[in-house]
Amino acid sequence: MDKKRIALITGGMGGLGETITTKMHVAGYRVAVTYSPSNKTSGEWVAQMKSKGYDVKAFACDVGDYDSCKACVEQVRKEKGEIDILVNNAGITKDMTFRKMDKASWDAVIRTNLDSVFNMTKHVYDGMMERSWGRIINVSSVNGSKGAFGQTNYAAAKSGMHGFTKSLALESARKGVTVNTISPGYIGTKMVTAIPKDVLDSKILPQIPTGRLGKPEEVAGLIIYLCSEEAAFVTGANIAINGGQHMQ
Repeated sequence: MDKKRIALITGGMGGLGETITTKMHVAGYRVAVTYSPSNKTSGEWVAQMKSKGYDVKAFACDVGDYDSCKACVEQVRKEKGEIDILVNNAGITKDMTFRKMDKASWDAVIRTNLDSVFNMTKHVYDGMMERSWGRIINVSSVNGSKGAFGQTNYAAAKSGMHGFTKSLALESARKGVTVNTISPGYIGTKMVTAIPKDVLDSKILPQIPTGRLGKPEEVAGLIIYLCSEEAAFVTGANIAINGGQHMQ
């Protein structure tokens, strides 16, 4: 691996994103992350990472806004160099049944989870094609593959990610730029482990044949593989990592 490759991870500060960030740094990549402009603790997070030995740069970006993404990518290029790897990880949920879902809740999830994929990829894609090397990894969800009660907005966005992946993979394959989707199931992030234990034990774990939550490190390991030279023949794929909860 070229140790100088630069990876940009959207939503790289929290939950799964933070583990992806730290693991990619350990793997030798030069890592940059985006964070929401409304996040007032970004400086503290960067300082905390530095104290643990992770040299990570953070850039404010509204991933749902095209111009904000353009400005962010330009700033990353200015401070770190050309972006070789893009991990589209940023996402939100606004869960409710379709009968109760308002337009604002639909728009917010589509904007952050799906529009962001276009907004970020658009500004790194040409450079990857010109250099004949690139990795674009879109973090979807098991619920984008199987659907989920109360998540018509989220499932639509996450499913749409993979349609984007397949089409762009066809366009970029000849130039050594791979585009893939990963679809995690229930992962042991702070958000998931905050679910009451009785709900986890009675509702969630029985759905998972391995009988446990996934580890963020396992998802990060899959992403690191997809970034590698050995994964150059993998493109247009949607790789499930869900403990057997949903098999495609």
